[in-house]
Amino acid sequence: MTERRLVRIAWLARLALAAVFIWHGLAPKLVWLSPDEVAMIQAHGLPNHPLFAPQLIAAVGGFAEILLGILLLSVRRRRWPLLVAGGALLVLLLDVALLSPHLLIQAFNPLSTNLAALGLCAVAWLAEAPTASDS
Repeated sequence: MTERRLVRIAWLARLALAAVFIWHGLAPKLVWLSPDEVAMIQAHGLPNHPLFAPQLIAAVGGFAEILLGILLLSVRRRRWPLLVAGGALLVLLLDVALLSPHLLIQAFNPLSTNLAALGLCAVAWLAEAPTASDS
């Protein structure tokens, strides 16, 4: 496969992955706070304190997801944002599986979404792997 083709594949995977993070940061957390997001936050049993308000935690999470999406697009010469994205997807999926497992059987659930996004991480990671000519 040509180097140019690999660059395009990696860019497409990063673009799709960034879209997932930006959308999931914006829509269910910042623009329209989803009842499912609130329920997932409340499942942690955090203290009843303004610093632990589900709306605040959702907003912080939303901004973090948007930032990660931007990093995936803007830091293209480095692979570490892919590791951060993959790690976040795994941690968040584990969190849902442990604290809100009923969500795993819903339509467009965290399992299918996160596995697809992890696949995009892997595609970008492999397409951006150093080649023998890079040495």
